[in-house]
Amino acid sequence: MTEATQRTSDSGVSIWLDDLSRSRIESGSLQDLIANKNVVGVTTNPSIFQKALHEVGPYDPQLKELGKVDVETAVRELTTTDVRNATDIFREVAEKSDFVDGRVSIEVDPRLAHETEATEKQAEELWAKVNRPNAMIKIPATLEGLPAITATLAKGISVNVTLIFSLERYEQVIDAYIEGIAQADANGHDLKHIGSVASFFVSRVDTAVDKLLEANGSDEAKALEGKAAVANARLAYELFENKFANDSRWAALEAKGAKKQRPLWASTGTKNAAYSDCKYVDELVAPFVVNTMPEKTLNALADHGNGAPSIKGTYEESHAIMNKLADLGINIKDVTDKLEADGVAAFIKSWDTVLADVQAGIDRVNG
Repeated sequence: MTEATQRTSDSGVSIWLDDLSRSRIESGSLQDLIANKNVVGVTTNPSIFQKALHEVGPYDPQLKELGKVDVETAVRELTTTDVRNATDIFREVAEKSDFVDGRVSIEVDPRLAHETEATEKQAEELWAKVNRPNAMIKIPATLEGLPAITATLAKGISVNVTLIFSLERYEQVIDAYIEGIAQADANGHDLKHIGSVASFFVSRVDTAVDKLLEANGSDEAKALEGKAAVANARLAYELFENKFANDSRWAALEAKGAKKQRPLWASTGTKNAAYSDCKYVDELVAPFVVNTMPEKTLNALADHGNGAPSIKGTYEESHAIMNKLADLGINIKDVTDKLEADGVAAFIKSWDTVLADVQAGIDRVNG
């Protein structure tokens, strides 16, 4: 293990890889990252599968085997095969951590982001299709997604809640989680192996807020560049601590073996070259969090990251940053609402490309 990744893990952060492909699985790359860089889980999303399924070659044998099936079926078979194989690679990690880690996430069709019942139905189908206890089904934290999250958890299915940008929505996600676990308990499910993470997106907040600060142009605005995303995430961690410490329903469920829904820092690749390439890892280190990172960020962390605790004692400063942004006329709710809508739209665009690429693959291998 590298010193920095080990130090990050020792500080309480579970390092997950934000990437998956057939070539990564078959080359041994995934096993290597587990062995040498403290990687203990994987997340996928439509954009990741777009990149993977665009490759000509790795998926051809399975496409040939599937024949001239409809493209939706082909995509489902290809992606769930990758996730199933990855969960098998992580099975030992899962068992050693009592299924806290060793998780591999697969997302429901992003076109269902505003359809509660269809999301719930597909989450159940994906869970059954992957058929591994260390899988997680990703459901977006849209208003329509919240009841689907509760309903899916109530069936004993592990959930990765994605596309969270605001503290308001994050609190609703925690409430949806606790209600889902309460229903799972009432339905007779063993709570010990139901896992969940809340994927709170980070770097995209800076990208959006920095543009507004640059447009303002004042010295006060300049001083706040690159600070909004970390402050927002640190306050999410404060919310996590407070909610699970003070919710009476949760105390009773935890006594029955339920596990806290961990905050997961997503979108942690640095998009502004002026900032450290480990910024959204090193500035968000605390116990009981997950950081899912692209390989470029993981390599930067391994090479020169810090990995020391960096959230404790920052809440007052983080509140002050958000207040200063408000004083400059920046409405963080407007920013995060737009980021959620843009995130859903971007994943739908990626999914459309996945469908086109897989259809081209079906046509190519089947003449």
